[in-house]
Amino acid sequence: MANHKSALKRARQNEVLNVRNMAYKTRVKNAVKTVRLSADEGSAEKAAEELKKAASTIQKSASKGVIPKKRAARKISRLALQVNRISK
Repeated sequence: MANHKSALKRARQNEVLNVRNMAYKTRVKNAVKTVRLSADEGSAEKAAEELKKAASTIQKSASKGVIPKKRAARKISRLALQVNRISK
């Protein structure tokens, strides 16, 4: 455990950031899951709408530094591919 004042503060900050980051990661996972489920159902309109929401959530988490920007782009790209396949 931390012994001096600044290390104690840093430990407190890390706890808060960890909780916040976990919340963002959970939102991303749930958004991806809803897009994949709607794509599996075969409804192109619903999947496209869910993709729009998911892309926003993923980009927001990347801009906050929770996930790397390239990982966010890769996730969005793969989801878009999946949605585009069913719309054809």
